Amino acid sequence: MKFITKDRVSLDYTDQGTGQPVVILTGLGGVKEIWRQQISALLAAGYRVVNLDCRNQGQSEHTAKGLRISRHAQDLAELIAALKLEQVILVGNSMGAATIFAYVSLYGTQNIAKIIDVDQSPQMINTVEWPYGFKQLAWDNFYTYLQLPMGRSTFKHIDDETYKQIRPIQQAYPYDAELNLPFLVDHAMQNWRDVIADLQCPILFVAGGESPYFDPKFASTAAALAPFGQAKVIADSGHIVMAEQSAAFNQALLTFLAQ
Repeated sequence: MKFITKDRVSLDYTDQGTGQPVVILTGLGGVKEIWRQQISALLAAGYRVVNLDCRNQGQSEHTAKGLRISRHAQDLAELIAALKLEQVILVGNSMGAATIFAYVSLYGTQNIAKIIDVDQSPQMINTVEWPYGFKQLAWDNFYTYLQLPMGRSTFKHIDDETYKQIRPIQQAYPYDAELNLPFLVDHAMQNWRDVIADLQCPILFVAGGESPYFDPKFASTAAALAPFGQAKVIADSGHIVMAEQSAAFNQALLTFLAQ
């Protein structure tokens, strides 16, 4: 399905099932089909699942417009309004989770039931008071470091069936890192710890036990900031937790949603 934003960018999404809505947001450079096993589990559990490719990713329009995390948050808000979704559960991996924090900073949690952050530290830049940022990213190497290849994101291979689905899409709609660099810079500059400390809904931080991007200790530390925070570390998984350890991730996801 296609959705046209107020700044006239075409976004691709799927909308399946009935019941309480779950909106899924993928990480930087990813495609929404990576969530194959979560979608089937959520549909079986009676949820409505809306899965979105953000601008410049997957089958959504690739554009120089709106290269800011706040614009991504606005895209999410516009889609929620257009679909008339109520008491939404938001699930985001990596940049997708950051988009959720940006959304909450702008629109609050009045219409949000729960949030699941999948391997995204609320602060990307490492500092003395927050040593849980992205790899070795710091203020003194910030712009140069972000132009380097990010390196392997996974610890173990994703399942074969999911790989078969995402590979042709990645080839047909390749991610343009150069085009999207201004967005990555904007995303990486943010600090969402104050937003987390003010959250008025439950949030689950899921970390990959072997994430090559973030120290998994970020999850418990961030959860301690939130009034209704929880943390779960999934062993033997990297940054793409939901596709590397689908069974363990789905159990943690559905347990949290059932509480």
